[in-house]
Amino acid sequence: MKITQLLTEETIVLDVQARSKSDVLAELIGQLDRAGKLNDPAAFARDIQAREDQSTTGIGEGIAIPHAKSAAVKSPAIAFGRSVEGLDYDSLDGQPAHLFFMIAASEGANDDHLEALSRLATFLMDEAFRSRILAAGSKAEVLQAVTDKEHETEGPAAPEEEHTAPAGTGKRILAVTACPTGIAHTYMAAEKLNDRAKERGIDIKVETNGSSGVKNRLTDADIAAADAIIVAADTKVEMARFAGKPVIQTAVGKAIYETDNLLDRALEGDAPLYKHDKSKDEASDSDGKGGFYKHLMNGVSNMLPFVVGGGILIALSFFWGINAADPNSPEYNAFAAMLSTIGGGKAFYLMVPVLAGFIAMSIAERPGFAPGMIGGLIATTVTGVEEASGGSGFLGGLIAGFLAGYVTLFVKRAFAGLPNSLEGLKPVLFYPVFAIAITGIIMMLVNPQLTKVYTAIAAFLESLGGTNLVLVGLLLGGMMAIDMGGPINKAAYTFGIAMLDAENFVFMAAVMAAGMVPPLGMALATTFFKNKFSKPEREAGKTAYVLGACFITEGVIPFAAADPARVIPASVAGAAVTGALVMLFDIGLRAPHGGIFVIGLVDGAAMNILLYILAILAGAAVTAVVAGLLKKKVAVAA
Repeated sequence: MKITQLLTEETIVLDVQARSKSDVLAELIGQLDRAGKLNDPAAFARDIQAREDQSTTGIGEGIAIPHAKSAAVKSPAIAFGRSVEGLDYDSLDGQPAHLFFMIAASEGANDDHLEALSRLATFLMDEAFRSRILAAGSKAEVLQAVTDKEHETEGPAAPEEEHTAPAGTGKRILAVTACPTGIAHTYMAAEKLNDRAKERGIDIKVETNGSSGVKNRLTDADIAAADAIIVAADTKVEMARFAGKPVIQTAVGKAIYETDNLLDRALEGDAPLYKHDKSKDEASDSDGKGGFYKHLMNGVSNMLPFVVGGGILIALSFFWGINAADPNSPEYNAFAAMLSTIGGGKAFYLMVPVLAGFIAMSIAERPGFAPGMIGGLIATTVTGVEEASGGSGFLGGLIAGFLAGYVTLFVKRAFAGLPNSLEGLKPVLFYPVFAIAITGIIMMLVNPQLTKVYTAIAAFLESLGGTNLVLVGLLLGGMMAIDMGGPINKAAYTFGIAMLDAENFVFMAAVMAAGMVPPLGMALATTFFKNKFSKPEREAGKTAYVLGACFITEGVIPFAAADPARVIPASVAGAAVTGALVMLFDIGLRAPHGGIFVIGLVDGAAMNILLYILAILAGAAVTAVVAGLLKKKVAVAA
């Protein structure tokens, strides 16, 4: 993609009227908005300011590159403003800024857009290019300068690729550059380091950690041969690999403005040996999400394909009939049965073990995976030493994952003192045997107690038959949402099935409607409260619409696992409202499953169908609003 597809005459201000940093930011944002590039200029302004709060985008030499990656951007664009007199921009060199390039990257910007944006950043390192733009007499001349520069650089290596000069110093220098958004400063710093090293005959390799991923990655061989390493980053980069090497850690802006100083320090050996502190990996980041969150998200991200794929296959099987997967039903269809078996019998069967396995792996690395998988499998299938049924479901899988991870760490420490001759046996014999055994035994002791809770809940529900039905609906609805397919959910669902046998159909109607609410509610929340969810969560929200409509409560698990303290209360509130409304409307349903596919089977007049839908939508709205109010905004910069 050409830069001039992003920078157009409509986004250029040849002579800005602003006299301060805040004014020039507002003027350029206004220009982008008038050009139709923004969905929400106020939100984009907040994202631009959030980036400035991290570190100034005034890089010195008269240049400022304010930028943000934001959901408020309709289409990626670049705005250019020029002030011949210059204005104070809080630049790194303390000098006035004359050239302002505002980069607006959408959250969904593809690699072509990101590469064009980063290419512009590297062009600004060329003094002749800057001078030509500063002297341009029209917008067309500005665009022509950019076009000419692009033609000039066509063919040579991209800025993220390696620039190796004759090793005049005999020393090998490595560098890593990274900024919070990974668009501008990352590549400008890399270009400046490469250019100055080439001019000085220094052998260098620079890795960039940008929006489109890591480029020109430093290999183990590179690191082993390096005399010094410069890490110019304003965001987290992989540091453990540099343990024992001389490392200079600095801000990414320093690599742009103090390039020679950094190279001199690297050549002179003015760099401390880096000692990696593993405890820092567990420390809280800027959002307050520490090791616990990292382990949890590792499990959730790997579990998500099982939830999505399995859930949609189950939903598809209903097209042939609600009982199409039952060989004893007249509706039986072999293909529908295959889809149901793949989705429910296999994908959903593995969902919780995978969650537990990858949580444990995040904690204890590869040795934790097998104990986590076994613990998660026990959580879903074993209620006692001699009986294989039921289980503690999703919550049991969370427990199993963290249990297996920390048990494995304990086992690794316990065998740390073994002779070196037995080192090879640790990962293939000692770790798996002891970690699996300890995790498995603990989980098999825990699950029977959860089963007793399940049985007691079911008995309690059966005793409520003669009480206020609205209160029973409130309770059943909340139970369907609190553990998303776990023992409490199953107790409420089993009670609904039991009431079907007793020809009391209102309980099943309440249970099914309430079970649809958590994923539907969170899907609505991702739609109407976009700034409270990450991009992967918003993508999962689209799938949650389908899963919720098909009465697959497990569709909310990715959201609940990532943020249980907010998502579970929101889900319970909405589901409880739906359960109570169904009971209030006295709506019956004879089908034990199916979601939207069986709504037409509700008892009574056509009005009951509308009331049933109203109850579901009301609960989903409650869940969405509560989740939207409780959750915190997600940082846009990446």
